[in-house]
Amino acid sequence: MTKTPIHLWIVGVLSLLWNAGGAFDYIMSQTENADYLSALTEDQLRFLNDAPVWFEASWAVGVWFSVLGSLLLLFRSRFAATAFALSLVGLIVSSVYTYVISDAGNALAFSGTVALVFTFAIPVILILLWIYARAMTKRGVLR
Repeated sequence: MTKTPIHLWIVGVLSLLWNAGGAFDYIMSQTENADYLSALTEDQLRFLNDAPVWFEASWAVGVWFSVLGSLLLLFRSRFAATAFALSLVGLIVSSVYTYVISDAGNALAFSGTVALVFTFAIPVILILLWIYARAMTKRGVLR
């Protein structure tokens, strides 16, 4: 068994914190937390309220498999890469609705600057986590 490099713990903890933010957003949105949703515009609220079930499911897959991937990294499981890959599938499917199909119009048009940054940061970080988990599996760090 290969010794666990310190960067695995750093990446694992940072990715879990990052993905906890996504989980928080998901929970607050799904439970319709009034204080949390009060920061959204009418267009953003309409987008969430009009979203089809398959969007909700793909959003859940994207969020929760990312959290699982981070936990699996910390548990040194080779299934971390699979979890991140499934999360990426969920992200792609939910993005098709968000940016292509949605009746609320192009979501980029009603997103603020912060949302725009996250729109690009989320897939980049997720792909990097998937690549990292695969590399750690190939090196024998994840078993």
